[in-house]
Amino acid sequence: MVAMHVRRGLLVATLVALLAAACGGSSDGAAASGGASAATLLPSSPTELPDLDYAGYTQLLQQLHGTPLVVNVWASWCGPCRDEAPALSQAARTYGDRVQFLGVDVLDARPDAVDFIRTAGWSYPSVFDPDGEIRNRLGLLGQPETLFYDASGELVDTHVGAIDVELLDERIGAILEPTPA
Repeated sequence: MVAMHVRRGLLVATLVALLAAACGGSSDGAAASGGASAATLLPSSPTELPDLDYAGYTQLLQQLHGTPLVVNVWASWCGPCRDEAPALSQAARTYGDRVQFLGVDVLDARPDAVDFIRTAGWSYPSVFDPDGEIRNRLGLLGQPETLFYDASGELVDTHVGAIDVELLDERIGAILEPTPA
């Protein structure tokens, strides 16, 4: 009887240790839980801004499978993008441990984009889409546009135009809710 309790205690301790290790992660807000830690195409810093084409974008989405994802298509020269930047920064601080945020900078100059990221205070990464291929292949017409993917990788919603904190909260809540079996 005592041996069974000891084994059960060891099993519980092992499970707790495994859960603690799995729940540990980056504290800088750059990556969320789930598939984000294994996403080799995900930039490691907000200002890294690597080139990415549509094929790379779809690969990155596959790598992020298991993590709710907010993708914002933006450009430094876009007025509405500048208007929504504080809301995105706030949402990333609020949800960054549960949701991966990703920017897609389109039709821009990299130095201007990096300055924009720093000014906006974004803690999440963006990729550089210099000719707008990702945006165009997604069927989007302009920027800003924000896409919301649930943990299964399904596109749940798309918002056209500048987005505010309240709408971000609502849409993020929808991708955080467990999907029915």
